[in-house]
Amino acid sequence: MPTSFLTKEGYKKLEEELEFLRTEKRKEVADRLREAMEGGDLIENAEYEAAKNEQAFVEGRIQELEMILATARVIEEGDNAGVVQVGSTVYIREDGASKSEKYTIVGAAEANPREGKISNESPIGKAILNHHVGDEVVVEAPGGKFTVRITKIK
Repeated sequence: MPTSFLTKEGYKKLEEELEFLRTEKRKEVADRLREAMEGGDLIENAEYEAAKNEQAFVEGRIQELEMILATARVIEEGDNAGVVQVGSTVYIREDGASKSEKYTIVGAAEANPREGKISNESPIGKAILNHHVGDEVVVEAPGGKFTVRITKIK
């Protein structure tokens, strides 16, 4: 079972989601199912089908979160010894770009590129791991290769 890398914040967020799904969401879906079953013929009851599908989704997400949290390794922020690691905030500049972009390297479970959090399994994340400030790194992405320079690591 692969290790899930999470920040303290990400771990807490997933724990809260799991608790919500186990308590409130399960009850809400069970109530919807009960109401739909009281509606009569279940074969043609669209509300019943929708509630069953939602129940399956909720139960699947609960299992997924339990597995992620069970295999999680919480990333300690702090001393990175000048090397890009999971948990590092990294500034990189693409060839020809005038300014650096800021990314935090996180595990896949909490990656959110819109917030500047990229997975250690993503093309950029994978390419810059274990590199230092000043290193030029070739990133092999689905759209082709490009080079980035690491300008700062926090």
